[in-house]
Order: sequence, then C-alpha cells, then structure tokens
Amino acid sequence: MAVSVESRPPVTPPDLPVHDPDVPIESAIIARLSRNWGRRASVKRPEPDLAEFFEPDRPDFPEAMIPFRDHPAYRRLPETTRQRLRAWGWIAFNKNVIDIEQHVVNPGFQALAEDAFGTGLGDMFTVAATQAMVDEQYHTLMHFNASVATRAGRGWALSERDLPLCLKVRSHARALDEVSAARDRALVGLGYMTVAEISINALLELVAGDDTVQPINKTTADLHSRDEYCHSSVAAELATIVFHDLSATDRTTLLGAMARAMEAFAATDFTTWATILNRERVPDAERIIADVRADGNRKRVLQDFRGLRKLTTAWDVVDEVPFDWSTTISN
Repeated sequence: MAVSVESRPPVTPPDLPVHDPDVPIESAIIARLSRNWGRRASVKRPEPDLAEFFEPDRPDFPEAMIPFRDHPAYRRLPETTRQRLRAWGWIAFNKNVIDIEQHVVNPGFQALAEDAFGTGLGDMFTVAATQAMVDEQYHTLMHFNASVATRAGRGWALSERDLPLCLKVRSHARALDEVSAARDRALVGLGYMTVAEISINALLELVAGDDTVQPINKTTADLHSRDEYCHSSVAAELATIVFHDLSATDRTTLLGAMARAMEAFAATDFTTWATILNRERVPDAERIIADVRADGNRKRVLQDFRGLRKLTTAWDVVDEVPFDWSTTISN
C-alpha cells in the first residue's frame, strides 16, 4: 500500500559540522549549509546573510601564508594589489581544500566503503566511511560559501575556476598514473587519503588560529578543523585495519604513497601562486616565484606531521616510510 505524502516521515539532513549555536557567525555558516534541506520544509526560513559578518578592513588571508611576503617586489606593490593577492590566497586555500575533499578524500573513503582491500569491514566501519563522505560534501559547500562571501564582500570576481587543480591533487594524479593494477591504485589512494585526513587539521589551523583575518574565514576553517579531529581517528582506524592485512609488497606501496603525499602537503603550490600573480599582472611575477623557489631557508607550508608519525610508529614502520621526518614537526 502506498504511503501518503502526509504520513511520510520528515526528511532530515545528515549530521552537520559540530558548532556552537550561541555563536552567531558559526550558526550563520551552518544554517547556510542546510538551506537546501530547509527548502523541503513547508515553511522556508530566511537564508542567513554572511555579509553582515564581513569586515572590509580585515585581511582575507594570513600574510604569513603568502610565500613571497618578504620579497622586495611584493613589498613595493600598492596595498590595493596586496589586498587582492590576500583575497586570492583565501580563494586558493578554499579551492585547495575542496580539491582534496573531492579528488583525494572521498575516493579513498569510497574504496574503503566498497571493501576494495577485501578486509571484510563490518557495517560499523562501512557506515563510518560513508558518513565521512557526507561530511566532506558539507565541508566542500562550507568553503565554497566562504569564497562566495569574499567575492561579494570585496566586489571582485576572483573565480576559483581560473586556478589549476591544487598541488596535492596533481601529485595524487601522477602517483595513480604510475601504477596500473587496481589494487596498487587503491593503495595509492588510501595513502593519500590517510595523509589528507590526518594532516588537514594542521593546514586548517593556519587560518583558524589567526585572529587578524576575516571572522567568516577564521570560523570556516575552525568549524572544519573540529570535524576533522573525528575524521582523523576514523581514517587512522580504517587504515590500520587494512595495513595489518597487507603483504610486505603492499605495505611498501602504501608507505611510499604516504611519503609522496606528505611531500605534496608540505610543499608550496608555486603553480597556483604563479597563476594568481599573472592574473593580477604583477610586475616581475616570474622573478618573484623563481627567487622564492630558490630560497634554501624557505619553510614548508605544512610542518606538523605528528599524527602521521604516531600512526606509523604504532604500525612499527616509522623508519620504513621514505620521508625525512626531520624537516617537519613530528615528535
């Protein structure tokens, strides 16, 4: 017998990112995420406007995260140009996160949910992997909304479509291209996904921990970071289950992929920054990028890999990972 529309249970959204309902800006960001679910209700609530939280005098992106911030050519630029470059930095940061979620993390969780490694994951872990994929879609929307708010607040186009895929995703694609067997490809994907989920907190905290930037931007990074503390545990548990069932050859493939992923996550994405400088027609753009690339004292963008060192230590293979731990914070 058909169930009438009136008797159907209400459609409810999946769990939203953890947030404090008493903090207006957090509530506004989360409310925008659930707007499509709200439209299914009989009464549509007004959509919250993030514009009221935009502070034009605040930078959109931490100056410390701009790789050429100390270059004389950058310091000579008009403040309006530097302001646009900081805004571009935030757009690129959001695209970086979205690219990772869509091209690295979700495919990795999908492989686990489908038991690509034949480890016989039970319902609990399959549900955990599937829920993580739902969460990542929320994170994608949250970061896209933050870019929309920046474009609206500044009145500048700054389209992420003008930027290349981020360095992490390009590295992931190259690593996949180098293997052909389905199992090896799944292992490479697992390696990159594990690194992404366990290290992305440190990346998000670079913005979330900066009190000088736009409140919307800081809060977006903070909300996402809170969720990822849970995801990192899920990713670590799932990777551990798979790892202990792998052959020596498979373990070597996995650890090699993790090392490549860490190199990509720690590195500066000069391709994206060069694209930004060229789009803004910054004088001496090529020289700026070349000088910074050649700077032997340049620090890595992401330096905190303590979670990954802890994981590989628990696996008793930390010294087998072909990665120089001394170049990062890993103790």
